[in-house]
Amino acid sequence: MQNIQSVSEMRSRAARFQVEGKTIALVPTSGALHAGHAALIAAAEATADVVVVSVFVNPLAFGPSENFAGYPRSPDADLKLCEELNVDVVFMPTVEEMFPRGYSTSVTEDAVSKPLCGASRPTHFRGVTTLAAKLLNVVRPSSVVLGQKDAQHAAVVRKMIADLLFGVEVVLVPTVRESDGLAIHVRNRDLTLNQRQEALAIYAALQRAQEMVAQGVRSTDRVVAEATHLLGERRRIRVIYVSTVDVATMEPMREIVPGRTLLAIAVWVDEVRLTDNTLL
Repeated sequence: MQNIQSVSEMRSRAARFQVEGKTIALVPTSGALHAGHAALIAAAEATADVVVVSVFVNPLAFGPSENFAGYPRSPDADLKLCEELNVDVVFMPTVEEMFPRGYSTSVTEDAVSKPLCGASRPTHFRGVTTLAAKLLNVVRPSSVVLGQKDAQHAAVVRKMIADLLFGVEVVLVPTVRESDGLAIHVRNRDLTLNQRQEALAIYAALQRAQEMVAQGVRSTDRVVAEATHLLGERRRIRVIYVSTVDVATMEPMREIVPGRTLLAIAVWVDEVRLTDNTLL
């Protein structure tokens, strides 16, 4: 396994892979790797000849009141896990390498990024698309592997790829969950035992929505109301949004279309922000 820090070296290595006729799958991460990332890596290995995992906490994705410096980082553990999972290359650049002094260009997607998390984090997805574009240019993958856990993130990146003609396939991997149903995420480690119990209402709300659709309910208002009610029963939870949207465009849907309608939830559990979703 190679550990590469510089853009120039990553470009050169990617070019050599391509000359050798090898396809590349990129798994972009913010580090602090966990079982969810392991599932992405496994999917990447099934998709391409070479797996490149990028580990980079993106400062452009953080708003002015969000704690970039406090985001969990575990580079040594990340490298160890990647080696155990037979990753070919870990691309671990510094902020200065990706966004050097004088950097002033951004990539903005103006439709899919606007609702849901985009409403409360208006600069977040501009950071996401800017970094994604740079990684695609440096690594030159044939596919990029993303998680269903971050459905809007994946939809925004897919739209950017299509609009800017990158010609990269987006591989979406199902959400990996703890045994109690909580979606695996780096922020779970910030939860106390009581907060974690409260957070399980998110999965319960998603399950209840799936049950309602299986029983023939097609009213998005009814599904949203029931999910919101279940979340509202927990005193530590403050709802940011509960929305039924088109899985590709993130536009609100008035009626549930099975296989196309996404129920997306974002909440605060005290001071910990959690998101989750399910396809109905």
